[in-house]
Amino acid sequence: MTKLAKLLIEHIKNSGPISLAEYMGECLLHPKHGYYSTRDPFGADGDFTTAPEISQMFGELLGLCLAQTWLQQGSPERFILAELGPGRGTLMADVLRATKGVPGFHAAAQIILIEASAALQKIQRETLADYDVTWVGTIGEVGAAPLYLLANEFFDALPIHQYIMEDTGWRERLVGVADGELVFGASGADDLPPLAHRRKDCRNGDLVEVCGAATAIASEIAARIAEHGGAAIILDYGDWRSLGDTLQALRNHEYDSPLAHPGQADITAHVDFEALAVAAVSHTPVTKMIHQGELLKRLGIDQRTEVLAKGLEGANLESHMSAHHRLTDPTEMGTLFKAIAFYPNGATPPPGFSQ
Repeated sequence: MTKLAKLLIEHIKNSGPISLAEYMGECLLHPKHGYYSTRDPFGADGDFTTAPEISQMFGELLGLCLAQTWLQQGSPERFILAELGPGRGTLMADVLRATKGVPGFHAAAQIILIEASAALQKIQRETLADYDVTWVGTIGEVGAAPLYLLANEFFDALPIHQYIMEDTGWRERLVGVADGELVFGASGADDLPPLAHRRKDCRNGDLVEVCGAATAIASEIAARIAEHGGAAIILDYGDWRSLGDTLQALRNHEYDSPLAHPGQADITAHVDFEALAVAAVSHTPVTKMIHQGELLKRLGIDQRTEVLAKGLEGANLESHMSAHHRLTDPTEMGTLFKAIAFYPNGATPPPGFSQ
């Protein structure tokens, strides 16, 4: 049993069952025992591998997409180039390398990484040692200027609530204790007005996931873009509307029970892109959701793959082509991962996206 499990069990015994959102928050960001607070979870030595760690092409293409959007919006003399949940800093490093030839882009950019984990901040400082970077803990700490933002596999790690529909109302899934172990349970049924519209497409026993943190952040990003200009590109795994239990834990690149090793496994859930779009659209236009593979192909990943392949052979060439396949193929990340973008009223969508 992990140290965090013991703390959670003691807390629940004293105060009663906790929401899944509270449980996820403790598992991921507890200051002493939280998953992101204590380790580097990325890559072969971690628990999972993200797109920037698979190939430099991912960050290069997204960086050029943002640079082209900056040009389309009149090349603001000062702007914020930001990333939510920047991992090891690999994505931002690739973005900056790919855009160094865009006249005026780096000179106008203030690079801001939005990262709550001190352990990951340390790694990001090493990765981006050649650049002037500012770190903040929340999107609310980002200054007032045009905002060009990337969020890759950020929203999936935000704490969710789960609700089960019944004739008498919605029961919230909770985490409790039985026989000295963490177990799932449920609250009594209650009427939840924010979920009233979901009764039309759900049946008794269906489970709906709600991430209030995600919609709040999406709304704030869109409000900033509406006021100051810029664009936000969000990529993650999920779909247009939440339905069903998507909570999962990864430990040593293998699936794990979400309650088995709190603080030692990554816990995530699929992103509800409809909820993000609804939160943003009162402020800014929102593009149609698009598969990651299709977006990367529209941005030129096939051509970039060919260019880079010319200097490779043997195992290096095989690894390079495998990375392209993994990022774009429908059987890999190509359709599991989706993307949407926010952009200002009166502007055109970022390259690769359509209205």
